Amino acid sequence: MILPFESELSSKIRPDPVRSGEEIPVLITAAEERLGAVIAAINSVYQNSKANIVFHIVTMNDTVDHLKVWMSEPQLNSVKHNIIIFDPHLLSGKITKDPQKLESVKPLTFARFYMPIFIPDAEKAIYLDDDIIVQGDIQDLFETSLKSGHAAAFSDDCDSASSKGIVRGAGNQNNYLGFLDFKKEAIKKLGMRANMCSFNPGVIVANLTEWKHQNITSQLEHWMELNVQDDIYSKTLAEGITTPPLLIVFYKQHSSIDPLWHIRHLGVSGAGNRYSAQFVKAAKLLHWNGHYKPWSGTSSFTEVWDKWYIQDPMGKFHPVRRHSGDK
Repeated sequence: MILPFESELSSKIRPDPVRSGEEIPVLITAAEERLGAVIAAINSVYQNSKANIVFHIVTMNDTVDHLKVWMSEPQLNSVKHNIIIFDPHLLSGKITKDPQKLESVKPLTFARFYMPIFIPDAEKAIYLDDDIIVQGDIQDLFETSLKSGHAAAFSDDCDSASSKGIVRGAGNQNNYLGFLDFKKEAIKKLGMRANMCSFNPGVIVANLTEWKHQNITSQLEHWMELNVQDDIYSKTLAEGITTPPLLIVFYKQHSSIDPLWHIRHLGVSGAGNRYSAQFVKAAKLLHWNGHYKPWSGTSSFTEVWDKWYIQDPMGKFHPVRRHSGDK
């Protein structure tokens, strides 16, 4: 098999002598326009743990040089990492060609579907979205217990502290009806409950051995292809188009992540009123999913994100702040 990417372990890394033991593989994507987010996320994971972490950073070809320069900054030059170049041809026939919908399709968001290919030798791995900050020791998340036969653990959306009190627009972000079109025959045949609690795939703890055994990647691709043919996703899709196939494949077949390891919806309007500063400080992992990102100047708790951000040595990425006195 010809691998759909190129990978290289940076030869300039100065290994951290304090870090030893079992490797913890962490997969994260690096889009050019969000590169500052990735850097802040990686820095927060690395600085809050003494574990032997290896980051597998999936990016596009035109972002590699910028990423390498940034990862060479003094705070990060001991961080072990692979840079993986994503080949968008991997998605051929699996995503819509509709020009109106294509704008929302970001190839890198599908990298999580291919974890066993990008990290071929690992038995277990963590996937993280780029709009997160980790405040706990990632070792604790890595040790999440997965039930026998489960290939992944996610955070369920119905009863979590993150989803309570959220005012949603079209679609319902916390159940299957918000993501899938239950009028379509292919969905009807599955016999899934429309009001079943959905989950958020921005943080995944994966058993890659089980993932490969169950051919999870092929299953996900099947539902992607079927959506191209028959438009099976909800018309009022609550959030990202990567979620629906995951919801189908992992229906009643996933384990749960400790709620404090995925505090979500910090990027939703009013998050600053929903969460106290004390609660945010105590959270192990913060996720700014929603429209308002901590580098955009319109979100809550930007000061938490700023703590881990490292300035772009190439001067391309500039966090937006409301006041000139802010970072």
